[in-house]
Amino acid sequence: MFLADKASDDGSGIWCSKGTIQRHTELGETTVKRTVREFLKEGILVETGARTCKNGFTVVYRIDLAKVEALEPTLEPEIQTGSTVAPVQSGPGTGATVAGVPGPPRPPNHPETIHKPPTRKRETVRDEEAEKILAPYPPDRLRGKAACLAQIEEAIKEGIAREDLLQAVQAYATDSAGFTRSKVCFSDNWFQSRRWQAYVERQAKDREKAKVIQADHHARLACWIRDRSPMCKHITAKQIDGLQASKLVTLAQIQAAGLRS
Repeated sequence: MFLADKASDDGSGIWCSKGTIQRHTELGETTVKRTVREFLKEGILVETGARTCKNGFTVVYRIDLAKVEALEPTLEPEIQTGSTVAPVQSGPGTGATVAGVPGPPRPPNHPETIHKPPTRKRETVRDEEAEKILAPYPPDRLRGKAACLAQIEEAIKEGIAREDLLQAVQAYATDSAGFTRSKVCFSDNWFQSRRWQAYVERQAKDREKAKVIQADHHARLACWIRDRSPMCKHITAKQIDGLQASKLVTLAQIQAAGLRS
């Protein structure tokens, strides 16, 4: 479809690099090259020349319309409806025939018919949470919203924290703010290929790093208290509570440092 969009009405004049095709279709480089080779082999595409560009040259292609027309159609045939000259209704129905005689009425359900409840109730709360996670995604690259929400719910079922997913989407929106729009991934592809995973892993590493830094800082504060250092005057009441709760220092040591009476 992308090549057809670039072609003239007669199928000629297609000149765009495989990198351009890859960028606009968001397919992999290998997939693009393989597909072009298959089209050439089947005769759907024909090389008609080359066009110079800043990186050398770009092959010019033509779509063989006769080959395309000979392909087996994939569109479902249209269902013909309407009455015939001699209408015959095979089952219950409504409406008038050509002669103006209405068809037999639709029979009511059998009294013993069991009406099954819906197989899946809409989980409103979960849907709202998924909507909030999707909301920060670049709006001009939002596509396949239902698929995105399904992927978000699937990730949550796997145990990914909602806050981590939200931060991953926000981080990607921030990182891609200065990109050319064609280089920003469509949302359905972004979630399908689990690109959020790298952001979630980075967030986990940052949290671990912060914990190590905090633990080192608390150990230094505890050392000041035990040594009754003059630096104790910089320790806040909240930090003292935290140190005591983590049992890095005792109440007696805190009092001896003159921090509490």
